[in-house]
Order: sequence, then structure tokens, then C-alpha cells
Amino acid sequence: QVQLVESGGGLAQPGGSLRLSCAASGFTFDTYAMSWARQAPGKGLEWVAGIYSDSSTVYADSVKGRFTISRDNAKNTLYLQMNDLKPEDTAVYYCRAQSRSGWRVYWGQGTQVTVSS
Repeated sequence: QVQLVESGGGLAQPGGSLRLSCAASGFTFDTYAMSWARQAPGKGLEWVAGIYSDSSTVYADSVKGRFTISRDNAKNTLYLQMNDLKPEDTAVYYCRAQSRSGWRVYWGQGTQVTVSS
């Protein structure tokens, strides 16, 4: 069955860094567009960054220049390198996979990121 398992969340200080990972299984990872989204306390889901099967990337303005999304197709793993973290980056971060047709969408269970001094 399809699984997306996030890891790497935790507590970081403002200005610090974290790297999130998302281990995928049960589908053809290298053909899927992958992305990260987040949900802050009391707020709606916010798209953060995406990477396509050709490895082209896009970012939300709020994280551009600070976050880097990447993928390792050999390891079926998605990453999000987060630098210069801010308190407003505090959220549960979710990994998302979408097929080329758009018909299949899978989500991970989320990992908590807290930025606080």
C-alpha cells in the first residue's frame, strides 16, 4: 500500500535549520510530483514548495530563498531543507504526492516543526 512517512521535525531556534524527509513507498515515486504543505495552529493548509518529476521546483513566496525542496528518486525520498527559520514557520508539515494525471493524491501523516527561542 501507499505510504508517505515524514521525519525530521522538531524544535529549532529562530535563524536555525531543520531538514525534513519523506520516505515514499507503494507507488512509482519518480513519476509523481511531490510537494510540502503546512498547517499552523488555528490556520488553514498552506502549500510550501513543489518539485516535479523533471526536478523543476516552485516555492511559496513566504519561504523562497530560505527553503529548498529536493528529491532522491533512487531512495524514493523527498526532502525539505529549511534554513533561517522563523517563528511563523511553526506548523505541522505534510508531504504530498500527485500523479501526472492528477487523479491520485497521497498525503503523509505530518511532522511537527516548532520555531521558538
